[in-house]
Amino acid sequence: QVPVVESGGGLVQAGGSLRLSCTAAGLILDDYGMGWFRQAPGKEREIVSCLSRSGGRSYTASVKGRFSISKDSAKNTMYLQMDSLKFEDTAIYYCAINSRSPWDCAMSTADYSYWGQGTQVTVSS
Repeated sequence: QVPVVESGGGLVQAGGSLRLSCTAAGLILDDYGMGWFRQAPGKEREIVSCLSRSGGRSYTASVKGRFSISKDSAKNTMYLQMDSLKFEDTAIYYCAINSRSPWDCAMSTADYSYWGQGTQVTVSS
């Protein structure tokens, strides 16, 4: 199992910002597609954003214009910059790695092979 590790979650007031980070020991992230998902209490896990191996990006409608996915190849780290946070962004956020179709910006959990344990993001209203 590949150790995928997220960090950067926390408690923030509405309107604030957080930056999540994701690393994966033993993998060169440039070789894979990647994604961020989130799961709120009582809800299913949903896609937040994806990043294909070629650099293609996509965002779920509710975060467009507020969140930004990126990757630093030198640090082998993926990021999710979250600005203008809203109460409804509260969830556990998961980093995932797509080894099955890395050239795609995959939007389904089924497309991802490796998952982190998640990092809690709590936005107070």
